[in-house]
Amino acid sequence: MEMDATTFEELVIDELDRLPDEMVDGLDNVVFVVEDRPEDGGLDLLGLYDGLALTERTQYGMGELPDRIIVYREPHLAQCEGEEELRDEVHTTLVHEIAHFYGIDDEQLHELGWA
Repeated sequence: MEMDATTFEELVIDELDRLPDEMVDGLDNVVFVVEDRPEDGGLDLLGLYDGLALTERTQYGMGELPDRIIVYREPHLAQCEGEEELRDEVHTTLVHEIAHFYGIDDEQLHELGWA
């Protein structure tokens, strides 16, 4: 599947807007970033939470750089055959990475069906 960076970013924003308010309202000092590929250049990683989970924070406040949730465009496009499948996968990636912000690990995500 092919999609230019601008269109993919708009799709990610649209899927982010579709998430339940109770999931996104608690996000504090988090930015969402779309990148083409992970640093290693691979196509296996769909997203990444780069930050310190709420459950691990002790002193966190003013002056802290924002946590980042990164969605990788090329791996998503490589794994999806159409826009509906792409939207589903982006949605799952967003939920997965937001869960990491809240301190939910991969094992718990597997149990919940989000990994």
